[in-house]
Amino acid sequence: MFLAGRHTEAPQEALQVLDIVLRELPSARYAPFGRSFFSPDLGRRQPLGDGLESWRGFYQSIRPTQMGLSLNIDMSATAFIEPLPVIDYAAQLLRSDIQSRPLSDAERVKIKKALRGVKVEVTHRGNMRRKYRISGLTTQATRELTFPVDKGGTVKSVVQYFQETYGFAIQHTYLPCLQVGNQQRPNYLPMEVCKIVEGQRYSKRLNQNQIRALLDETCQYPRDRERDITQMVKHNAYQEDPYAKEFGIKISDRLASVDARILPAPRLKYNETGREKDCLPRVGQWNMMNKKMVNGGKVRSWMCVNFARNVPDKLARDFCHQLAQMCQDSGMDFALEPVLPPMSVRPDQVERALKARYHEAMNILGPQRRELDLLIGILPDNNGSLYGDLKRVCEIDLGIVSQCCCTKQVFKLNKQIYANIALKINVKVGGRNTVLVDALSRRIPLVTDRPTIIFGADVTHPHPGEDSSPSIAAVVASQDWPEVTRYAGLVSAQAHRQELIEDLYKVRQDPQKGPVSSGMIRELLISFKKSTGEKPQRIIFYRDGVSEGQFYQVLLFELNAIRKVNVCFI
Repeated sequence: MFLAGRHTEAPQEALQVLDIVLRELPSARYAPFGRSFFSPDLGRRQPLGDGLESWRGFYQSIRPTQMGLSLNIDMSATAFIEPLPVIDYAAQLLRSDIQSRPLSDAERVKIKKALRGVKVEVTHRGNMRRKYRISGLTTQATRELTFPVDKGGTVKSVVQYFQETYGFAIQHTYLPCLQVGNQQRPNYLPMEVCKIVEGQRYSKRLNQNQIRALLDETCQYPRDRERDITQMVKHNAYQEDPYAKEFGIKISDRLASVDARILPAPRLKYNETGREKDCLPRVGQWNMMNKKMVNGGKVRSWMCVNFARNVPDKLARDFCHQLAQMCQDSGMDFALEPVLPPMSVRPDQVERALKARYHEAMNILGPQRRELDLLIGILPDNNGSLYGDLKRVCEIDLGIVSQCCCTKQVFKLNKQIYANIALKINVKVGGRNTVLVDALSRRIPLVTDRPTIIFGADVTHPHPGEDSSPSIAAVVASQDWPEVTRYAGLVSAQAHRQELIEDLYKVRQDPQKGPVSSGMIRELLISFKKSTGEKPQRIIFYRDGVSEGQFYQVLLFELNAIRKVNVCFI
């Protein structure tokens, strides 16, 4: 029944078997990574900068659908290390010519981190292109390196060895060597005789410019994406796949046709004091002109710290004043003047400067029994770890709401940008920008007929190579009904690369009460009841980021946790 495609309740093991069968041929033709396949022959290579390039590819997986078994194919792209001579790669990485000068310690460390684990092939032995995996970079220059050549203690220099053994005269003796052996028996290779092996996917974190270039490469109009997918299916010739034939699998080269409809845009309710009290979005767009937030938040005290060197103090003051004016015009109770004038700070001083500035502000606000409601941070467009550092200090150490703005936003001085930032600030300080008219009139099915709470959950995993970092689980839940517009969120650190959310339901030992149920779900249910005065009679739970292989495991574990919490809560 299942293999004939007439049963949609597919055993996971059967799907995995068929998936393996259909992956066999592409795995031999292309470079497989996860559920995708990549090749330089599937489209143009695009440089991403710093020695990386993008390769086009396709995603493939078998899915059970109402039409039977379907093959899901989509276009994709990812970053590969360019197959360059190592010296050229290092020059791109450092954005500097290194062929006539030695490396600084900082440059050497940067190259070492980038090249560790990368495969190279040697070019000084003619057709014998032996391959090695880089384990490190020497601290000494090539001309200073020696090694024992026999048990008698005879020592040769790397320069001498390459000249005598291969007749190769090393030119760039001031550069370090690549280490391709272990620490006990190191093997030194001069950078100029090594070339990076083609087809190595780059799995580390991309910088902002590389991400932007990769997105430009993958962003397509639907008709162009359809054309590329159709061409990919024909190029792969699934009808001729010998492994598919062996299992009696036949795949149509036509796209599946699915009946669909365009849902009407919901009407949005704004504050009655605005010139426009509601709004019907057109083509998914609308703005805040003549409208006021349905519930404006309060920001009575705020300050601004400028980390962008190219933003002068006067421009920072003008930007903050215009932003404060927009927040006020949009319906917020927002003070037009900051507690302290905007201050310029070096990015590497973020923690010390923020804490010092916060204490200065509290020296003014403390005697008035007031708190600092908001910090506005002006950041460089390419800010590296600065954004995360600022959020950590503000949200964890100081306990204040923060709003970051990029330099390009500051220079535009655009009303639409001010309005967008004002909307973000309002939500962060507890306001509501808009609500659905259908929610107020109780016309949303399965949501407004009885008290309903809506959850959203996801787990963020550390980047490859960050082996000691925990995964972070985040759960949000609606805190108003019937509008379901305001949300509270909780985060929890858990085991490295653990997809199951461990803290949805917990039992802790109370010295007096004994076992007591707790966890993220319970906290959010209690918060919902305090906010609305109602116990939720229905739970809608959205879960993101679960792979096909883990779907049923996550479903059973987390659904069971929700049920346990719900029983205890009732």
